Amino acid sequence: MPLYALREKLGKKSLSPTFGTVVKVSSGAIVVVGLRPSVGDIVRIIQGENHHESMGMVTVVESESFTVSPFSFIEGSKVGDRVYLNNRGLQIPVGAGLLGRVVDPLGRPIDGAGEILGTEYAPIIKPPIAAMKRGMIDEVFSVGVKSIDGLLTCGKGQKLGIFAGSGVGKSTLMGMIVKGASAPIKVIALIGERGREVPEFIEKNLGGNLENTVLVVATSDDSPLMRKYGAFSAMSVAEYFKARGEDVLFMMDSVTRFAMAQREIGLALGEPPTSKGYPPSVLTLLPQLMERAGKEEGHGSITAFFTVLVEGDDMGDPIADQSRSILDGHIVLSRELTDFGIYPPINILNSASRLMNDVSTKDHVLAARKFRRLYSLLKENEVLIRIGAYQKGNDRELDEAIEKKERMEGYLKQNFDENWEFEKSVSELVTLMG
Repeated sequence: MPLYALREKLGKKSLSPTFGTVVKVSSGAIVVVGLRPSVGDIVRIIQGENHHESMGMVTVVESESFTVSPFSFIEGSKVGDRVYLNNRGLQIPVGAGLLGRVVDPLGRPIDGAGEILGTEYAPIIKPPIAAMKRGMIDEVFSVGVKSIDGLLTCGKGQKLGIFAGSGVGKSTLMGMIVKGASAPIKVIALIGERGREVPEFIEKNLGGNLENTVLVVATSDDSPLMRKYGAFSAMSVAEYFKARGEDVLFMMDSVTRFAMAQREIGLALGEPPTSKGYPPSVLTLLPQLMERAGKEEGHGSITAFFTVLVEGDDMGDPIADQSRSILDGHIVLSRELTDFGIYPPINILNSASRLMNDVSTKDHVLAARKFRRLYSLLKENEVLIRIGAYQKGNDRELDEAIEKKERMEGYLKQNFDENWEFEKSVSELVTLMG
């Protein structure tokens, strides 16, 4: 190539990496000039003389500047720090090498078991399954908990919420479902929980067995961006296995902490607060995450359980309300039942599975309906029965409910280390209801 042609070609190229400069640092955001990124781009922030590197995401773009929300904390950042665009975007390693491992939202191992091998990269943010590509949910998904299998039957690809106040037993029920579920792959996201709970959940709730399980962890001391994208990272891992024809169990604890992380991000960026201080972006974000679960034609399925922390046992909480409208069913845990010693404390009358009729036999559905009716009669007349004001023979159905009361309450009880087969749970329910 002639020298003048080479000089002309090189003259159009930038031989040094382009970088931006930090011009403002606030409590939860960094303002940068000198680059032209898009919303959602990932950047590397190099701090001054020590060259410490951290990552962030572009969340606001203006004509002359843009705002970055950091994945780590902003301590150490200052005006003049250099910012570089990460051309690969926000991706995490996925693959069979993740099975049995505990990772952070960026796919980095935190279990001390060494490097994760045999992985490929996948984007964290993906569109949900297209409506017309979703498969019909017509197969039972057994979870090994008889009150759920019998009275709130789930299907492969269904999305359910577990709603409860603090200390009622969400984590215990999660452990029962993970150990008893008929799924070859299990992905668990622990978002915004106490760091102490992570090893406890592994040892106590999972019995120390992480076989065929991936744990994605973002604890309460992580930055809001890490807590937010921890949920999306876990969903991307589940989608990797779903694309290979696997039926995946996805569990997330909790949606409320995830929403609180977005609330921190949104308020720092100037979004207006609405109900309970949540900005509008929170209500937009929930379906973007939850709708990624489901059954896809030609692929496998993701059956998802999302726990929702109901503050003060208030089911009218905006996050609980929005979640119920998106999910295909809800399992409500009752503090009152724990006081009576019924574990897991599932309030059958306030819970529902929208797809139970599609995956259950006629006898099963009729038995579940009768159980609900008799149990409802017991609750309505509980005071009369306790004070002896009800006389046997006045109501045939109530007489039957009183006769079967102990066996019905026994059906709702299950030890933490028990695992019931689906057929056994259904047959006992049908036999009990006659």
